[in-house]
Amino acid sequence: MKPMRALLGFIVLAATLNVSAESGLRLEPAPAKRLDVESLQRGARNFVNYCLNCHSAQYMRYNRLTDFAISEQEIRDNLMFATDKFGSTMTVAMPKADAVAWFGAAPPDLSVEARVRGKDWLYSYLLAFYRDEKAVTGWNNLVFNNVSMPHVLWKLSGVQRLVETEYEDEGKAEAAVTAAKGLALAERINDHKYVVKTLTQEASGTMRPVEYAAFVADLVNYLDYIGEPVRNERIKIGIGVLIYLGILLVFAYALKRAYWKDVH
Repeated sequence: MKPMRALLGFIVLAATLNVSAESGLRLEPAPAKRLDVESLQRGARNFVNYCLNCHSAQYMRYNRLTDFAISEQEIRDNLMFATDKFGSTMTVAMPKADAVAWFGAAPPDLSVEARVRGKDWLYSYLLAFYRDEKAVTGWNNLVFNNVSMPHVLWKLSGVQRLVETEYEDEGKAEAAVTAAKGLALAERINDHKYVVKTLTQEASGTMRPVEYAAFVADLVNYLDYIGEPVRNERIKIGIGVLIYLGILLVFAYALKRAYWKDVH
């Protein structure tokens, strides 16, 4: 019992620390729709073209992309670049040692990243890169400070800069985070000062901000799907069951009125 209590205590402590560390950060809600087939198709395309060079999805197989109403031939022609086997998993050819040498750490597998981080975190993370000359890669991230991943989508999104505004009152700092448009992070400097960090667009990319946000939403939608593909089936079954129960309720209510009409 003591080891079990210690383990539970550690889990509670870890969860508390995680909440405390991110309490000053306001995430952007991800407009991801798991049942939107066209969004999933675009998300798969975005993942293969921009993420699969470094990040694998080792628990997702190419043949599962047919769930999005994509034919096998379309998948082979447009989405399969690292293998010839239709049932292969989405792995990368880059050796782990090379990844560590180039980036300082091997890029994580993204199969269940949406389940670990949450889709709002992923969506906000991909919108939160900004130019930082002090960083090794030249980029930093408002959601993940000192991230080792470079901003590989900067040509699409353009360049953002960090804006820091100091406040001497915690309430004013929290109000500034609430009022800010987009991502905002409040940090405590000392006992009497707080800084609110936001991002501003400095240079345009090939996409307008609203187009890039839609691009990221499709990508996050796909990552959310591959984390638990069977969930879509559960959702569809659940909707069907609710419709069935709704129809059954109408007949049950009509039967109840027929039984009780003489009593009333």
